[in-house]
Amino acid sequence: RTALWKIQLLDWEDPLPGECLFLIKGAKERFKTEKKPVPKAWTVEDILSSYPGRAEVLAELEDHYREEILSLKSLKDRTIQLGLDLRGGMRVLIRADVEDLEQSSGKALTSGEKEDAVRRALEILNNRIDQFGVTEPQIRLQGDNMILVELPGDVDRERMRKFIQGKGILNFHIVNDEALEKFKEFQLRNPGEIMSLDGQIIQPDILPKGTRLYGFYEKDSYGLDQLKGFTVVGEEIGLSGNYIRDARVSSDSITNKPVVNFFLTGEGGDIFYKLTSENVDRTMAVVLGDKVKAQARIAEPIRDSVRVTGFSRDEASDLALVLRTGALPVPLEIINQLAIGASLGEDAIRQGLKAITYGFILVVIFMFLYYKGAGLIADLALILNLYFLISVLSVFGFTLTLPSIAGVILTVGMAVDANVIIFERIKEEYRIGKSAKAAVKAGFAKAFWAVLDANITTFIAALALSQLGKGPIQGFAITLAVGIV
Repeated sequence: RTALWKIQLLDWEDPLPGECLFLIKGAKERFKTEKKPVPKAWTVEDILSSYPGRAEVLAELEDHYREEILSLKSLKDRTIQLGLDLRGGMRVLIRADVEDLEQSSGKALTSGEKEDAVRRALEILNNRIDQFGVTEPQIRLQGDNMILVELPGDVDRERMRKFIQGKGILNFHIVNDEALEKFKEFQLRNPGEIMSLDGQIIQPDILPKGTRLYGFYEKDSYGLDQLKGFTVVGEEIGLSGNYIRDARVSSDSITNKPVVNFFLTGEGGDIFYKLTSENVDRTMAVVLGDKVKAQARIAEPIRDSVRVTGFSRDEASDLALVLRTGALPVPLEIINQLAIGASLGEDAIRQGLKAITYGFILVVIFMFLYYKGAGLIADLALILNLYFLISVLSVFGFTLTLPSIAGVILTVGMAVDANVIIFERIKEEYRIGKSAKAAVKAGFAKAFWAVLDANITTFIAALALSQLGKGPIQGFAITLAVGIV
């Protein structure tokens, strides 16, 4: 609207502003369709006259800026993320509620059983967060029943909260049509008494006991949930998400929207078959957390699998992942959730980057001055080596930490060391009277095995560290291994 307002402030004969030049493409197509002469210089009048009305111009502007925002978001996801020590992130302290586990199991647990439940919860958290896409998370036990999770980068707090606690698992409910009709009549008489000031749904007193009002949400073009209406379902869960043994995300062949395919356990299939058999021609609601994400009429009994739409791709992937990694053996309660700053200040990071830059420049200058043309070739190879290293780390969504930077520096040092060894061997051969071509050939041959041995042994050490180490050690090892390759 701001862009349209700026255009309208201009005179009709004024040229189109630079930030609105993208409108010319659509205007050209309309002029050609209507067989009008295409202007050589586009004015405000030419652009606005090519659209039927104000709404069409707004839609064109919104589509353009939405695509621009989403492309920037996609680009951000493909760049190297800074780690907790360089950029900050989120620290979450979680308590394993062993008392709740004892109450639900109906017996007192031994210390060994409690410890086993907490360790299994830690393992499931590791699997979830690793597959969630956070590189180099720190997950460790603190005391007997506390788990500390440190996540680098810009993490969605609410999304991670649901992810850690395993909440947001979907359930299937049968819609109560009679109660829904009563609610619609109530809504017509009292339109302002449905939502509270903080956006929460107020449960009307007219609803029968054992029913609950939910909002029905759909994704807009920005991927955000928008309230589209309300529905009333029975509080009794028709089928719990615990009966889902697997969940996979695919795309609809017609709309290309995300589709989640749920595969039920044997017991779950029997329950779902009975539920759908008894409620043919009634509506089933798919409830995720406190939102109805999809509704469908039951045409026939269903047993083994369910196909559900209504989720964004990220939401569908998260849900499928939580279901695949299994239920937590003990309830988890988030005690503290903090956004933390980088352990190094911006000045310290800036000084470190300066040191790396100056060191690299000095190496380049030394190689050029000491080895002349050969040194220049080595410098170009060194720059390409760094370029490929950063590219590979970016493609795989690697998180850059201080130990990772140390791995990059060590990679540069090893590359320079290999060049020095080769050049010195060439100089030795040249001093004993060999021609330039023969000296280069002999120098490379004599230095090859020494350089190869050094790289292989370092790669083996990096591989061992990447498999046995955790967190910063693993980051250092992966960076070093990629640099060597």
